[in-house]
Amino acid sequence: MADELEQSPKGWTESQVSDWLRLIGVKKQYIEKLYEEEVDGHILLALNEDFLKTKIGMKSGSVLLIIQKRDELINSKKKSQEKKKTTSGKKNELEQKNIDQKSVQCLPTTSEGPPAQIPEKDQAVVKDRQTAQVFTSKEDCRPRPFDQEGIDFIYRKHRVLQPESGASNLISPCHEFKSLAVAAELDRTRLQAKFAKEVLKFATGCMNIRSNGTIHFGVMDSKDDAGYVHGEIIGIPLQEKDIYVDALDYIERSFSSNSEHVRGCVRPPRFIEVVDLESTEKRYVVEVDIVPSISIVKNKVYAVRLPNFKESSNKVEFEKEMILRRVGSKTEPVIDKDISDFFERVKDRDAQREEAEKNLFLSAPDFCHDLGRKLKMLMTCGKKFIEKDKWFILVTNEFNPDDLCNIEWLLNMTIFCVFDFDPNSKISGLCSKYLEHHAANMHSLQSYRISGDMSIKEFTSHLHLFEQTSWIFCNGRNDFKGNEPPCDEMTWIKTKMTVLRESVSLICKQILPKGIFQVVFLLTSPVEKPLLHTFNEFFTDMEGHEDIICICESQKNFQKWQSFAEGSCGTDSVNNSSVVGMKMSHINATLQQVQSVKACARKHLPVFVKGTCVLETHEEEKMYSLEILTVDHCDETTKDFIDEEKANIDQQFYHGGRINWLNFWLAEHKYVGEVIERDAYQDVSNCVNDALKWNADQTSVNSINIFHHPGSGGSTVARQVLWNNRKGLRCAVVKPSYSAAVVAQHAVELREYEEKNQQTCLPVLLLIEDSDKEYLDDLRNELEVATNTKRIQHGTLCFILLSCRRSHNPEKRCKESPLQNVSVTHKLSDQEKRKFAGKRKALEARYEADFILTFVLMSEGFDEKYVQQFVEHLLQGIDHQSVTSLILYVALLNTYVQNSFISQSHCEALLGLSIHLERFRQHEFERSLGDQAKLVFLHLRDDETHIESIRIIHPLIAKEILQQLLGNQQTQSSLAMKLLSNDVLFEHRFGRDEYRSFLRALFIRRFRIIKGDTYDSYFSPLIEHVRENEKSPDKAIELLKKAFQRFHEDPFFAQQLARLHYTDEKFEEAKNWAETAAKQLPNNSYILDTKGQVYRKWFQAKCKAIEHDNVPKTAQNIADAVETALKALECFQECEKAADADMENLNSSGFFSEVEVGCSLLKLISSLQVFANRANGHSECMKYLLTDYIPEEVEDAWEPFHGRLKKLNKTMQDALEWISEDLSYFQTDIGLDGEETPESPGLSSVSHPLKWLAIKSSVYGKYFSETYSTALQGGSIPANLTPFQKRMIIYHLGGGNITSILSKLTDPKDAVQRLKTILSLYPSNPKMAKFGQRDIVNYIMVHLTLNCLSPQIQKVAPLKDLQELCHQFPTDKRKCLPSALFLLTLLFWPEDHDTDDEKKNKYEIVHSAVEQLEKGYWTKRKDIPQRKRRIYTHFFLGSGNGLDKFVHKRKVEEVTKGFSISEKRMKWFRGEAWKKPEIATMLKCVSGWTEDGVVYIEGPRKKKFNIQPHYVPSVPHSNENITFYLGFTFKGLVACNIIVK
Repeated sequence: MADELEQSPKGWTESQVSDWLRLIGVKKQYIEKLYEEEVDGHILLALNEDFLKTKIGMKSGSVLLIIQKRDELINSKKKSQEKKKTTSGKKNELEQKNIDQKSVQCLPTTSEGPPAQIPEKDQAVVKDRQTAQVFTSKEDCRPRPFDQEGIDFIYRKHRVLQPESGASNLISPCHEFKSLAVAAELDRTRLQAKFAKEVLKFATGCMNIRSNGTIHFGVMDSKDDAGYVHGEIIGIPLQEKDIYVDALDYIERSFSSNSEHVRGCVRPPRFIEVVDLESTEKRYVVEVDIVPSISIVKNKVYAVRLPNFKESSNKVEFEKEMILRRVGSKTEPVIDKDISDFFERVKDRDAQREEAEKNLFLSAPDFCHDLGRKLKMLMTCGKKFIEKDKWFILVTNEFNPDDLCNIEWLLNMTIFCVFDFDPNSKISGLCSKYLEHHAANMHSLQSYRISGDMSIKEFTSHLHLFEQTSWIFCNGRNDFKGNEPPCDEMTWIKTKMTVLRESVSLICKQILPKGIFQVVFLLTSPVEKPLLHTFNEFFTDMEGHEDIICICESQKNFQKWQSFAEGSCGTDSVNNSSVVGMKMSHINATLQQVQSVKACARKHLPVFVKGTCVLETHEEEKMYSLEILTVDHCDETTKDFIDEEKANIDQQFYHGGRINWLNFWLAEHKYVGEVIERDAYQDVSNCVNDALKWNADQTSVNSINIFHHPGSGGSTVARQVLWNNRKGLRCAVVKPSYSAAVVAQHAVELREYEEKNQQTCLPVLLLIEDSDKEYLDDLRNELEVATNTKRIQHGTLCFILLSCRRSHNPEKRCKESPLQNVSVTHKLSDQEKRKFAGKRKALEARYEADFILTFVLMSEGFDEKYVQQFVEHLLQGIDHQSVTSLILYVALLNTYVQNSFISQSHCEALLGLSIHLERFRQHEFERSLGDQAKLVFLHLRDDETHIESIRIIHPLIAKEILQQLLGNQQTQSSLAMKLLSNDVLFEHRFGRDEYRSFLRALFIRRFRIIKGDTYDSYFSPLIEHVRENEKSPDKAIELLKKAFQRFHEDPFFAQQLARLHYTDEKFEEAKNWAETAAKQLPNNSYILDTKGQVYRKWFQAKCKAIEHDNVPKTAQNIADAVETALKALECFQECEKAADADMENLNSSGFFSEVEVGCSLLKLISSLQVFANRANGHSECMKYLLTDYIPEEVEDAWEPFHGRLKKLNKTMQDALEWISEDLSYFQTDIGLDGEETPESPGLSSVSHPLKWLAIKSSVYGKYFSETYSTALQGGSIPANLTPFQKRMIIYHLGGGNITSILSKLTDPKDAVQRLKTILSLYPSNPKMAKFGQRDIVNYIMVHLTLNCLSPQIQKVAPLKDLQELCHQFPTDKRKCLPSALFLLTLLFWPEDHDTDDEKKNKYEIVHSAVEQLEKGYWTKRKDIPQRKRRIYTHFFLGSGNGLDKFVHKRKVEEVTKGFSISEKRMKWFRGEAWKKPEIATMLKCVSGWTEDGVVYIEGPRKKKFNIQPHYVPSVPHSNENITFYLGFTFKGLVACNIIVK
């Protein structure tokens, strides 16, 4: 980084700017914000006060600091450049940088920036001089251990050795530094002469004073290294190492005698690599150790002739012989006058050396540290046990095969990911051993590159992080066929260094918040540079070393690591966080003592034959969407952990925490009191037992629903049922956020695990918490498809879905289906009150009442007065402003957003806590809250990510806190505005997605009864509270505007603003907001619908104003209203197109709204004076709308509208036909079973679409037929009516489309008379009349309906006549309407008395019609799950003849009259209703057979005819003879109630 920062600040990257800001003391949140705003060096120079305050939101103090320090930096740089210019004329490169060290600015030495470019060799010296450390402080480092063989050691570039020194105790070496910067570039001869001269000069000095010493080359000394710090490590590029080794051959030529002595004292050169994090150039420090052993140098004085390369003679010459000695930190010649004295003192020096050597051998052995305790303390963060919820990141290299037998401690830890530098790890290393016990996903560093459009949540889901360990092969994989070869150190640095940096940064800065993970470097083989770079990246991104641990068995391997790490965090820190010298077997045994579960404990599942089987952990982890409950669940917990934690676990539950499996285990083993069984527990158990009783009509998937008041213990009841059934059933909890398909796959795997026969397996009891009905239906559907695919025998129970859902009216939901639903409420029964009173007494004897708050509240039945007093008492001691704000924010979210929370990381940021040591983190956080606030909050941990968060102990408490803390002074809207404006919470990195989703839900999510809410709301409950309770509609608009800005102009907030404005009749603003939303999402049918609703409401308001003000209804006066209605129609037509193109969503609201507006517009036009006041006014109106005729009165005023108004008849008819056809395929009365009504606001009538269609079709017909009143009164139909007029009267009478005609069967009042009238409007000889397809379909359907209502009526045409009429349908079936094809299948179904030829012809007609129907069905259904678009069976084949053989579904459904909707559903679903004797009398039993799961009946001449089963699981898997009832649908023919003969 130093190399990068020497450049002008203008060239700094965003990361370098962040480093500089951090150094000068700017707050972290501001640094992150500036980083996100992409402030680089160029922008830094342009920053002004206004930008920092308004855009970044800085306070004045921070703004002043940044601007002042920035200016100082610029001035310092200018001075530096001026000084460079004054010295630029000098030749010597080493003297060119005489820079005043006092002006040095300090910066950290790590960076996220890209590595520097590798300099050319001949530019190395210049490059180093140019990048002198002007902007960096220099970290100290220690030298290589003296004179030790086999030491693997490295230096970090720009670290600083202790200054050069003289002799101290003769054993501790003195040091001398030489940069050798210029000489290293010289040729071999010159370099060797220079090197030998310096070594021999230093060696002679050391030998003569009998002191050990080391001379270092590549380290800056103060004499010629201006711009560098004395002792700074730079390194030198090595051409060939033998140049330096061979240079010592000068010894023999430089010493006239005793050269072998010198050889004995001068050690061969050592080459210590210099690691530069910003470059890939290899550099070394060359060191020579001098060891003048007394046995060699005794009584000797050494004189040397130093070699020197003379440029004049171009050869090496030797200087005059001289005696040298070390004086302080220098080597100097002994001058003549001191020679005799120097010789005389030889004996003294020898004696000192001999004594020093003797003391060295007699020194005490190394002190033995308690490494076991140190290891435990580091791994547990000072606690008694390793936290179960703590994530570990492991960084390791090649494992010793013997050590692989001792990794049980690793298998028990929750490992997030492993950075593995062993390419053979999956073949023979740690990975292969780990996979024997756990599931893991193999990844490369490239896998951790996140694309720009992917959120962190999507990324973690994509890689299955948090589910299974991610095994990252950092240096390739030898067993992998993909392109991942291992590479050498330098290639790795060039090609993979950047990707590693990105991976580490992503994990530490975006996926895992600080404090919930620990990094363990497990060094089991020699350390290479890539591993050191990995440490540096973690150290940088984790902002320190406190969560980094190093474990290393070999002292030798540790040396290189230590020398590198000390450069980052100092000697003490490295030693304190490293455990060196423990064997892996000792580590294994030691760490198992502080783990909460026993090593490699076996888990068991029950099996069908009443025994158990082992559940292997790696198999369990493959079913990652399920939390599987085993027979011996929690038995693996160690006794030490139980003794230590049992009170905390128990107390956490009674304080309001969610029930834990350990709570049940502790109660079962009598460590704590029993968990109370509420009455609902017995009810649910009975439902489970009933489901388990064998029944031939049993479905493969059974459902039981628990509806509970929030915080009433519904989840506890559900988990109690699972716990007590774990030995007889396979039980599991479905984890949130997994798709139904994945859960179903894992549930099937769990059911069949270790079972011999998939037909005989124990049922799986699945608990699904807080999911909506749609998800449950999806899951049920997926499981049914799975059991059907596997051909599980009909009547076999495979899965019980136990759904636990929040509801504000559980008793009502229970009454709807008492056999399936169970309610849990706040209200206690008398028996429960007795149980709770006894338990409360026992708990209060053990714990203070404040620490079992939720239980106390529950035992009081959550009495309103009690809750009020309780909150009042709780809030008395809270006066700290920031804590009060936090409580209010959490209370607001908890009141309005189900299951909301705020991460602890967010809370710490809000409270301004800066906690450096993890072991004190929780304590510091709780201390900052204060005693009272601690009681309000419940600490949660996410089951998947282990991220800590808080919520208020109960929703009712949250609501009461909100009321009491706000009082009369503050409103919820002002609190919500503060929450929206809080940058710290919104921008905080960890848990950002969850926080923003809760905040978004606070302003957008509407209440839905089906989701367990108290009512269906029109806006979010908070917005409704502001509008109604605070009486501030404008404040509600302000809030949503702020939210729109805060969420980066999200179009859905604009949509809500449009709805809010048109509700308040602010139509101009509503239009602008709707257009803003539509601009961003032009193809979103829901937003286009909202745009249409704006104009629709506007049109209604204008009509109301015309009526209210008694405005004369002239063309001019109502032109504005007409234009608005036409704009609404345009918007709805756009909405229809977008909805048709959307293959994944259903939105029919555009069609319904178009008809509604069309009817209102027709009403307005009809009331126009020109049309209303004349005798023939209605005829004039129709003439205007249906022909080219334009009355004079409207010609000019409506000039822009004529074309569109004349299309009104056609567009409305098309919309009505679309709705009719859609209902014919998938007919449901939405709302009957509590499902959601359509999105369109104000269309409450569409909750019963069949009735709505009948009414609107009639209204449409009324406006376009002037003689409707005559027809209604039963008078004679005028003879001169045109076909169009007749068609409109038919529409008005309810015969305009197939759905309206069939709806007469459900509302038979006047139906027969109306149908007769309709028939009289058709030609007396329809075969001769040239009907259109729709007319034929409607005509036939009237006959069928009339026959169903009153079979004796003479007017009904015989079947044969209707069949003949069908021949007018196009012969090309692709041109037929779906309703025409439906009638062909119905009318041409062969009869028993038909001849073979007749049957053949009929089968062919039916077969070709069914083929086309199926194609049309798939187009119509889109990609919507079948359960959402269930095909509707209109008729069944009855036992009668002619038209009497067609029995309408309504007639069949009468057998379940008197039951509730859900019970009716269940009776038909389970097949009970089909067994009623009335059905057998009514319907004809058809014979057929199945082949490989396909249903057939026999056609003419033994030809097979395929029939679709209505309920796929009812088809036997073996080839069987069957009977069934035949149904007629718009998809074709279906087989119902399939029975094996």
